[in-house]
Amino acid sequence: MTAPAVDGFAATLRDRGVAAHWLVPADGLRRRLPVDRWHRPADPADAAVLARCVGPTLDLGCGPGRVALALTRSGLTTVGVDVSARAVALTRARGAVAVQADLFGPLPAEGRWAHAVLLDGNVGIGGDPVALLRRCRALLRPAGTVLVELEPPGSGAWQGQVQVLTGRRPGPSFRWAWLDTAAVAGPAAAAGLAVGEVFRAGRRWFAELTRP
Repeated sequence: MTAPAVDGFAATLRDRGVAAHWLVPADGLRRRLPVDRWHRPADPADAAVLARCVGPTLDLGCGPGRVALALTRSGLTTVGVDVSARAVALTRARGAVAVQADLFGPLPAEGRWAHAVLLDGNVGIGGDPVALLRRCRALLRPAGTVLVELEPPGSGAWQGQVQVLTGRRPGPSFRWAWLDTAAVAGPAAAAGLAVGEVFRAGRRWFAELTRP
């Protein structure tokens, strides 16, 4: 049985007007979170990634729903998934479908999705990219793909405890991870996925992982 998921990003949904939100690893430098982008409509970089979705799609860690909405408006069957009740409410208020769930627990239509989307650093969910990508593979139908956002080249791979710092208020500690463009190949292979392509859109980096 997996441990209950921690809603470590709650403050980014609740306190949008705060000057800054930071992701603070226990053993590293803090990183500013692009919270304003999460709340805006999908941008051109998002669109370049989502154009690769041509069938039913899961938006894992959907947050306030910009990606789920963009996919829905493109005519695709889309479901956002998030542990946060507020994230699900915001996504539904925008006009997209979302469910409140831990993505490691039961989800709708397992094994029948054409695509799973992990944007905005969501490859870090659970702090174990191999376990996460293995779970994504199980959600996909044969020949399905995972579209994952990565850190820029040279950032490496990292796993550990983090907190979200909102102003001067720290949130709960939770497990997180990140992968850069070179580091994704190993976890993908361990999860039974292949790196089809690594590509850049705007200032952001992504990979399309395929299920052989």
